[in-house]
Amino acid sequence: MSVVKINVLTVPAEQREVLEKRFASRAHAVEGSDGFEWFELLRPVEGTDNYLVYTRWRDEESFQAWMEGPMKTAHQQGGGAGEGGERPRPAASGSTLWSFDVVQQAGPKEA
Repeated sequence: MSVVKINVLTVPAEQREVLEKRFASRAHAVEGSDGFEWFELLRPVEGTDNYLVYTRWRDEESFQAWMEGPMKTAHQQGGGAGEGGERPRPAASGSTLWSFDVVQQAGPKEA
């Protein structure tokens, strides 16, 4: 079964639009990665400043290969330099990675 990685990003209200634009500009960066199965960026509705970045992978090895390859490269490039070639400041003020094994799953029944 798959593995799920949820990156919990603490994002102050004034940085929400910045974060969402940065994700939109890299929307397809992960889709071609071997073992990638799903991505969702979840915006908080009430009671928290935490965005959830949900990804599902075929296995832990696929996730680690992406972390050490395409993801590392994208973050070293800063997702686009600001004025004067400076790296933009992070939109999130904190980050925690949660890891899960998928032990059961269900989808809608076909008619």
